[in-house]
Amino acid sequence: MTAIDALVFDFDGTLVDSDDALIRPLLALGVPTEEITFGHAVAEECERFGIPMESYVDLYDDSAAQPFPGVDDVIGRLGRWALCSNKHPRPARSELARLGWNPEVALFADSFDWAHKELGPVLDALALTPDRVVMVGDSAGDVRVAEAVGCRYVWAGWNPRVRAARPHGRVLDRPEQLLDLYG
Repeated sequence: MTAIDALVFDFDGTLVDSDDALIRPLLALGVPTEEITFGHAVAEECERFGIPMESYVDLYDDSAAQPFPGVDDVIGRLGRWALCSNKHPRPARSELARLGWNPEVALFADSFDWAHKELGPVLDALALTPDRVVMVGDSAGDVRVAEAVGCRYVWAGWNPRVRAARPHGRVLDRPEQLLDLYG
């Protein structure tokens, strides 16, 4: 893989192990477990389930999600990096502050008019073209975001859900492998 200038990460399921934290408010609001999937825009999911987004956010425990093993050690060693996430900005910013992480750019659901995230605004904020970044994520939605702008993509294989799915494409086994992408 050709060296790049920046990594753009999805947040939930990529950098932090947040599946339980994301599910708990939905369960508390009466959503059946079997209907819950990952990688969606928070507003779209709340609408799909017929629940108020603010109720979901009020029930979200922003102290529950923890970095996947090895991620916190790597974050401080990354070059330029950014977040592109479907997460509501209130818990997202709280989690970033709690973790002490400072991405160069961090765009959340409100930056995309509450629809599914897009990589274009992140690239604009970084002043980079798609060939100069790699998107790192854990879902088919993340792949679509990268493909939509012609950006390279790698899977966060340290997430057990990703490993179990055995997706097509490049799957990193350990967060330390991210450092090799800078070249």
